[in-house]
Amino acid sequence: MALKHEPTAPYHSAQDALRVLETVARHTTGITDERIARHTDLDPERLTTLLRMLRREGYVEQIADGAYVTGDALTRLSSAEGHEQALRDKLQRTLDRLRDSVGAAVYLSRYVDGEVRVSQYADGPTTPVVNEWVDFRSCAHATAIGKSLLGQLDVNGRRDHLSRHKMARLTSRTITSDKLLLRRLESQPPSVPHLDLQEYAIGTVCAAVPITAGSTVGCLALSLPLQDAHRLRRAADALNRNAAPVLLSLAI
Repeated sequence: MALKHEPTAPYHSAQDALRVLETVARHTTGITDERIARHTDLDPERLTTLLRMLRREGYVEQIADGAYVTGDALTRLSSAEGHEQALRDKLQRTLDRLRDSVGAAVYLSRYVDGEVRVSQYADGPTTPVVNEWVDFRSCAHATAIGKSLLGQLDVNGRRDHLSRHKMARLTSRTITSDKLLLRRLESQPPSVPHLDLQEYAIGTVCAAVPITAGSTVGCLALSLPLQDAHRLRRAADALNRNAAPVLLSLAI
């Protein structure tokens, strides 16, 4: 399966953050932001934003003289022992924070072995998850998650998926034409969120943004009740702006 790698802003942010982390890790007694800037060629404003994110995520810490050292979160994720659980815990904390900041249920999904898989989500009393009345694996054509994942495959990968999953009509808004869906996926810019406007379930709207890390196709998504549909695009933009920490955790 070939992928369409078109890096988005969160991808670039995660790559820059990795460069900062690698620089800090090489200086075990601490390194100032001025020296980090020289080592990474990042401008001061950009570096300040990245360091703020890395401190919030626990990847770096500031010591008494203001220099930066690696933080506990990086230590836990870098350890071979218990890595999977550490990664899952870290991603869950990030998803919980995203849920609170965008005011919606948030989902992390991957495309694994030719299937859509929601690996983690964050919900709450005022941010309920979508009622999965039809298995997400069988209706990628109708969900923002599915369309975002399919959009990151090449055309043969998309056709293969659709050949294995009938495009059933779930609501009056569901796209059931493979030609129409493929045309829309092909024309969608990678920086624009995929939307589900009551295509999967009446009364629910969703949006998804890509988070491709290495050879793994993934996405972040959110769902809102129809009465909050006016917030969907703004929430999706916020989700995209804040996707870098998820990508970073997956890359470490």
